[in-house]
Amino acid sequence: MAPSKVLAGARVVLPTGIVDGGELTVDGERIAAGRADAAPALDLSGHWVVPGFVDMHNHGGGGASFTNGTVDEILHGVHTHRLHGTTTLVASTVTGEMDTLAQRAGLLSELAEQGEIAGVHFEGPFISPCRKGAHAEGLLRHPDPAEVRKLLDAARGQARMVTLATELPGGIDSVRLLVEHGVLAAIGHTDATYEQTVEAIDAGATVATHLFNAMPGLGHRAPGPIAALLEDPRVTVELINDGTHLHPAALELAFRHAGAARVAFITDAMDAAGFGDGSYRLGPLEVEVKDGVARLVEGGSIAGSTLTLDRAFQRAVTVDGLSVEDVVRAISVNPARLLGIDDTVGSLEPGKYADLVVLDEEFALKGVMRRGAWVVEPALG
Repeated sequence: MAPSKVLAGARVVLPTGIVDGGELTVDGERIAAGRADAAPALDLSGHWVVPGFVDMHNHGGGGASFTNGTVDEILHGVHTHRLHGTTTLVASTVTGEMDTLAQRAGLLSELAEQGEIAGVHFEGPFISPCRKGAHAEGLLRHPDPAEVRKLLDAARGQARMVTLATELPGGIDSVRLLVEHGVLAAIGHTDATYEQTVEAIDAGATVATHLFNAMPGLGHRAPGPIAALLEDPRVTVELINDGTHLHPAALELAFRHAGAARVAFITDAMDAAGFGDGSYRLGPLEVEVKDGVARLVEGGSIAGSTLTLDRAFQRAVTVDGLSVEDVVRAISVNPARLLGIDDTVGSLEPGKYADLVVLDEEFALKGVMRRGAWVVEPALG
């Protein structure tokens, strides 16, 4: 077993608040309750220590796709995001043939069983052609509960979330099916009315997939899904805080109305995250990334993001003016709770995995620890 480590002197964000000059003891993979006297201390004065980031909606990174990549490529993509502070990641697929998605679910479930990822999120094919975004329209289908069940079975208990256009035939029954199996039902890529969205929430949907994006805008006579998703305390809203997907005023509206306890920052990242501009594929579709913005070659729709969660954290504090504690809730605490893994990750508490991120005074990433081992060791002095 690795020797104990003590991290000292930083501003540590705990569930009880911010502790100046705080101290954490890491014993093996876990956070320990007290200090080990013989353990060497790493002085992190002038830094922040926050929980490792939890990304519940991520399609790839480092040039690798979770939808199309080999096992080694997927692991490379996961590692790319770990280098940017994401110590827990759910791998998201995009619309494809049902047999292909089922096969992909089997591969990803093996990595989840090994602890490399935290499960599988199916984004498509059960979405609206009116709001398809970067999904192949010819492969879309109605959310028939039997077909939804096929993907759940293929994931062998590792499905964590399914994004649905719940207004489509079979949508409400599929929400109920997901709830019965302990899988998050997420409303997204939807053309639903306000009333249809309320019906889906009442049936058990609890997540808004990248709120504001791929859904009707907020209207004063036809408020649509945004109003229903923001107003209901049972719903957590995903936000992509990259400065492209959301205007700062939209982000502020979501935080003001839903509150920090109901926001989850996600990346919705594709292959180019942590890799660079160029030509890529998202499922069967061609994507061009220019100046860090991913768009479909045909039609120009935004095609996921190139975001990493360290950038989302820094932007939230330095540009959006959110408190560090609220950002920690959105980027670690809330997604861990939604995924049902907050007994082991999402906050810095004794007994939980030693998953943490070290940030400097400008909130730039300086260190990442996952399960007690440095992924990025802080270079201090």
